[in-house]
Amino acid sequence: MWTDEQRKTHKRPGGGYPSDVTDAEWAVLGPLIPAATPGGRPRKTDMRSAMNAILYLLRTGCPWRYLPRDGFPPRSTVYNIFRKFQADGTWHAIWDQLYPMLRDREDREGSPRPASSTARRSSRPKRGV
Repeated sequence: MWTDEQRKTHKRPGGGYPSDVTDAEWAVLGPLIPAATPGGRPRKTDMRSAMNAILYLLRTGCPWRYLPRDGFPPRSTVYNIFRKFQADGTWHAIWDQLYPMLRDREDREGSPRPASSTARRSSRPKRGV
């Protein structure tokens, strides 16, 4: 059962999508997004809405061409940002920062333990032998 405290924590204000980043989440995620490259035109894309679009795509599993047009940047812009973050290692940096925080919040060890390599085997003989 959900408690009132959990409902407040997971509530997405503003009528956006459930995958949208909250202000508290953006306070952690925002500084991990690289600044625009110097020179050239200034960045016009709102990176928070681009991240919301990427998280929407990852959460729903929909194709890029089905990205809703309301509230998100154009899908080509979102795709280019996604691919740039893959190429320059931004996703790894985000994961390296957020994963330990998630483990701490869930009150788990810092790194997962390896699975046991000695699985229990059945004592039944194999068929056809």
